[in-house]
Amino acid sequence: MRFTSTPRGARLARHLAAARLDAWGIPYGTDPHDAIVLIVGELTANAVQHGHVPGRDFHFLLQVAPDGRTVRVEVTDTRTERHPCRPVAREEQAATAEAGRGLLLVSLLATRWGWHPRPDGPGKTVWAQHTLPSRSPEPRQSSRVIRNI
Repeated sequence: MRFTSTPRGARLARHLAAARLDAWGIPYGTDPHDAIVLIVGELTANAVQHGHVPGRDFHFLLQVAPDGRTVRVEVTDTRTERHPCRPVAREEQAATAEAGRGLLLVSLLATRWGWHPRPDGPGKTVWAQHTLPSRSPEPRQSSRVIRNI
């Protein structure tokens, strides 16, 4: 789906992801649900803050693997010159700092994450995968992909 590259667009994507995860059988208030929603929030916020190009939207994809064990989040923006780098926890970073920890959180919550150039135009796609614990209920079969690119 496409969202405006604004804080409101990032918030809407996060809310849509939360509702869809619940509909897929990953209920609100569970650790997997909260982790995936936080990943969505961080990646969409980064697309707005660091990947914004005036007049361009960001694209959001949320999908469950066919085996129902892995949820994949993809956020695509149109900025080509800024790429995410692997975060490192810095001890000198102030404990009260309000920014600079988004990808560190993603790297801690996701099973894997990375980025690749956007295949159909300028920009990049940042993705993260979260493996569900074996005790989590398997997502229902309906509407397993949110996509409109």
